[in-house]
Amino acid sequence: MKKIALVTGATSGIGEACAHKLAENGYNMIVTGRRTERLETIAAELRALGVEVLTLVFDVRDREAATAAIQGLPAEWQEIDVLVNNAGGALGLEPEYQGDYEDWDTMIDTNIKGLLTMTRLVVPGMVERDRGHVVNIGSVAGDAAYGGGNVYCATKSAVKALSDGLRIDVAHTRVRVTNIKPGLVETNFSVIRFHGDKERADGVYKGIQPLTGKDIAESVFYAVSAPEHVQVAEILILATHQASGSVIHRS
Repeated sequence: MKKIALVTGATSGIGEACAHKLAENGYNMIVTGRRTERLETIAAELRALGVEVLTLVFDVRDREAATAAIQGLPAEWQEIDVLVNNAGGALGLEPEYQGDYEDWDTMIDTNIKGLLTMTRLVVPGMVERDRGHVVNIGSVAGDAAYGGGNVYCATKSAVKALSDGLRIDVAHTRVRVTNIKPGLVETNFSVIRFHGDKERADGVYKGIQPLTGKDIAESVFYAVSAPEHVQVAEILILATHQASGSVIHRS
């Protein structure tokens, strides 16, 4: 019987790469996101790898929609083995005292509350079955703040604390919890951060070879494929010329 993995925010970037990596290794996939057409395209690609795929269209910020989607899973899809809490993002680089209220709400509601919602909906089943793995996509930004990162850094600090807290809460079970903390990853992350300003987004990666979504997916799979008695608590993965969230050497 194939294992089942659920990846949130699977329509692009790290989430899409994780879905492909897990499918390539035999996981039946539940992929979620806000864009129906894009999800169906990805589902077709995953099915071509020989696995079964279920698409769920909802925004993790919408707790009612998320609850309806997970509680409404067909019986054969309910025993989720791996949950990848990937949905998230950053908006703006303004000083904290000039920040945009809506940007703050979006980041907090997605990066923290959305992750909590999915954890609350999926992990009880893992605990009951005494098996499962939760992978939270955090960030190097959760280790220390950087200029203009204020609220985003705070949300990723929360991801670290929530990962650590969940690991404590399930220590009596065989459920494992991993926090993956990427540095610079070239996806549509920066385009979203700068509200569609592609030129400004491209400048983020100028002079350095950044990580890719596939690089992060490799780390995710490394953690979930470890022997049952091995729990990879955290992985900090940076580009070669990046030393921290704020120290980057550009050529």
